[in-house]
Amino acid sequence: MARDLILGTSGHIDHGKTSLVKALTGVDTDRLPEEKARGITIDLGFASLTLGDNRIAIVDVPGHERFIKNMLAGATGIDLAILIVAADDGLMPQTREHMEILKLLGLRHGVIALTKADSVDETTRELAELEIREFVQGSFLAEKPIIHTSAHTGMGLDELKRAIAVECDSIVGTAAGAWFRLPIDRSFTVAGHGTVVTGSITTGGVAVGEELEWHRGNGQSETVRVRGLNNHGVQVEELHRGQRGAINLAGIPHQEVFRGQELAMPGYLKPSKVLSVRLNCLTAARRGLKHRLPCRLHVGTAEVMATLSLLDVDSVEPGQWALAQLFLDDPVTTVWGQPFVIRDSSAEHTLGGGQVLQASSVKIRRKNLEQLEQLEQLWSDGAALRAKSVAWFASTSGFTPAALVREAGIHPNDVEATAASLIADGTVVELHLPPNRRLLLHTYWMEEIGERVQAILATLHEQNPLMTNHDRPKVLARMDYIGDEALLQALVDRLIKAKKLVGDAKRIARADFKPKLSINQRKLKDKIVEEHKQAGFQPPDVGTYLSSAGNNPTALRDILEVACAEGFLVRITEEIYLHTDADQLMQARVLEKLAAVAGLTVADIRDLLHTSRKYAIPLCEYLDRVKVTRREGDLRVKAG
Repeated sequence: MARDLILGTSGHIDHGKTSLVKALTGVDTDRLPEEKARGITIDLGFASLTLGDNRIAIVDVPGHERFIKNMLAGATGIDLAILIVAADDGLMPQTREHMEILKLLGLRHGVIALTKADSVDETTRELAELEIREFVQGSFLAEKPIIHTSAHTGMGLDELKRAIAVECDSIVGTAAGAWFRLPIDRSFTVAGHGTVVTGSITTGGVAVGEELEWHRGNGQSETVRVRGLNNHGVQVEELHRGQRGAINLAGIPHQEVFRGQELAMPGYLKPSKVLSVRLNCLTAARRGLKHRLPCRLHVGTAEVMATLSLLDVDSVEPGQWALAQLFLDDPVTTVWGQPFVIRDSSAEHTLGGGQVLQASSVKIRRKNLEQLEQLEQLWSDGAALRAKSVAWFASTSGFTPAALVREAGIHPNDVEATAASLIADGTVVELHLPPNRRLLLHTYWMEEIGERVQAILATLHEQNPLMTNHDRPKVLARMDYIGDEALLQALVDRLIKAKKLVGDAKRIARADFKPKLSINQRKLKDKIVEEHKQAGFQPPDVGTYLSSAGNNPTALRDILEVACAEGFLVRITEEIYLHTDADQLMQARVLEKLAAVAGLTVADIRDLLHTSRKYAIPLCEYLDRVKVTRREGDLRVKAG
């Protein structure tokens, strides 16, 4: 079965990378006039090669030290590399730097080509091979063959093709269904078609007519439509991972598209100016990496100035690993596990690199054990452990299942199963928020929010000992720093359901709170309760008790609410209260009558309760609210 892979060249300037690609494919990848004039590769070049079932896209990179950033852009998404060393020169500075970069990018497959082998004698070739073999010891190229080649005579080209084919066959392909992503490495215009962007497709696939999200590199993004697709000069209907793609975008100005921007499935990537990373200092580095070091981040095809913040150590010595954060001058789009490289601020030396642990992070406090333990867990082989850390770091904002793809490296096909597992084992709770939003929240943060609500209410109860409950919106306004009112409302509803709070959509209180009445207030409450009990369905006007409450309407309202909270009264309106005995009797009578008739008018209920119209209408509306009845025209029928 045919499959697509991307191969990148690597090696020092003038070691014959471009000539070798031309000899293998017939394509001269030096396309710029300046490259032709100077005889060196400056920017990325592209060619294709088919070997058996493997369709290989070749990315030819520049070897000059001044163009390392272009080499890094070209190395994005490659599956294997050819390390190219000229027999007459041997190992050179960019040979070593390119090799370090390939290792930092996590490459696992490649071959070695000794070029210009026809220009030296056999002894020199053997010495060069020994030097190379010692150089690659301990790396992914340690056991790979060294093929002696000549682009001029054709020497070793067939053998090199066979070695590339064998290496391609050893690469385990990625699973289908991943989300589409293409880091942009160049753009141009085509007459009659408009803007075209190119890049190596790192995951997923795309078809003509689909919509993608264009991440502009400034933290902004917009939806764009795919007008056409091209693969090595051939128009196609679809492109997928492992291919070089040219994508014609509708309605996008060419001048606004730059290397370092990305195209992706909508909702997949999230720009961020803070990355949490697993960082390695190069073994060959001249010195270690210090906290607050200014540097250049190379990730995907982007290059961004950054400041390094070491989290678990004060410095990283050559060859050592550490947990760190990168604070960027401009936002970038990354995913969990994505490799990166850092170079010094003057762009002269490669310092180190590693993998992204958090694609969208907030500042982590240095040497904070709890946060560092969670961060370390993000490098676990277990998807469930990584997902739990993502949930924990999401804090009180919660997260969507889709975030597990970007932040935990979980395959889209496995996201729902992973989320279900987290819900089942109690790690997270699932919330459905209006209008149609699904959110997951770590139980640690759910409990944290609950404790904060309880603490706010405890303070309010202490300040207002007679108030049975408090205005719900005003309570939650004290937690506006969470920034998601729908989330807060849902969590309060859960607290009410769990009987940790009491209340409704308007007012809430701690379940363990009992209003503190004075002796006189308690006597007045008992009097009000007894008189309402005697009055039945024609309760007294609460205004008649105002003088007894010291002409303080608020104090009277608090006493009435205490009577309700203690279960003696129910509030019908702001001015009408009913004894609970009368309430139970009313509901029983109405339900008994409705069992015998199709419906009751207000007058029927008035007569049934032996009350007046003044009370009958409010009582009917109350019965509707508590779901005993339901209004249909002029009648009340049994609810439900």
